[in-house]
Amino acid sequence: MAAPVLNAVLRGVRRSRGFSTTAVLCKLGVPLGPMPNEDIDVSDLEALEKYRVFTRYFKVAEKESKKTPWWRTYKKCITPEEDKEAKIDIGLPSLPVSHKKIQKERMAIRKQNLSNAELEKASWLKTLQIPLDDVKAEWERTSGPYHKQQLAEHYGLYRDLFDNAMFVPRVLLKVEYNQDEEYAMPIYYGNVVTPTEAFNPPEVSFEADEGTLWTLLLTNLDGHLCDSNLEYVHWLVGNIPGNKIEAGQEICHYFPAFPARGTGYHRYVFLLFKQHQPIDFTEDVRPTPCHSLKMRTFRTFDFYKKHQSGMTPAGLVFFQCQWDDSVTKVFYQLLNMKEPVFDFVLPPRYHPPQKKFPHYQPLRYLDRYRDSDEPTYGIY
Repeated sequence: MAAPVLNAVLRGVRRSRGFSTTAVLCKLGVPLGPMPNEDIDVSDLEALEKYRVFTRYFKVAEKESKKTPWWRTYKKCITPEEDKEAKIDIGLPSLPVSHKKIQKERMAIRKQNLSNAELEKASWLKTLQIPLDDVKAEWERTSGPYHKQQLAEHYGLYRDLFDNAMFVPRVLLKVEYNQDEEYAMPIYYGNVVTPTEAFNPPEVSFEADEGTLWTLLLTNLDGHLCDSNLEYVHWLVGNIPGNKIEAGQEICHYFPAFPARGTGYHRYVFLLFKQHQPIDFTEDVRPTPCHSLKMRTFRTFDFYKKHQSGMTPAGLVFFQCQWDDSVTKVFYQLLNMKEPVFDFVLPPRYHPPQKKFPHYQPLRYLDRYRDSDEPTYGIY
């Protein structure tokens, strides 16, 4: 009789424990503020005012979305506190451009084009040709610098270059890697360039007035093999008169890109600084040739902090680069070191010796001649 009584007692304890747990979970607290749509009387939905059209609903929804809720949203949880603060602008002063004037000019051009019968006919016949050079020049003059700033922030360039300080690239910087007489690889804002294409020094051009001095820097933000907070300087030229790169002081000669195998895409950034006066770069000069990674260890923030009184960031372009076969030659021939590999290299496929009469085993003689990438490690 002891066993049934014991089971009954245990069942009673389990039931009471489950009931108490459920009661705790179902207890709700009072909200700390007004809940959404709590002022709407849901008992009589037909009496509520209807939106009728989507435009009106969209305006009301956009107005409500701009209100700051009292509860902690997902965006507040994932946004760091330092990003909410106003960033310091270390670039050139903004140009006095009137947006109303630009909009008025565009409306006048649009009105003129709409009244042109030839343009309308070409548009209907799909023979209208748009001068892309003029469109690009207009973009560079108006909203181009701000779009470049957004791209640089998206790729985290300001965070790694200037410790979250930012600037608007107001000077148009053109960089091209010449491959042959007919083809050149241009550098834009994040396009992919192979190390083979970036092996030789590029051609750099920018608009500069006579008598001005500039500094050009090429750095790799993701290539340091020992410390992720450091960089490798690939090219540094200072005291450039006008836009004549060859007439400037070469502080560190050009070195080809060498992203290590297995480390993914690296960000290579061309930075253009406008100097206010001649700068003495004696302490920054590297020997020629400089094939030492220790000597090429660099940090843009420290370099700018050292010379910030004499230079201002003005232009920026960058590209992404991943390992190819030319990187191996750079490590062995120029750096004179063994190439680091961060990839997992698969061993050759193992095929056990074939048995003439396998006992209760499949006959897999043709697996070693299989023309596919299907793995065969776990089929034996």
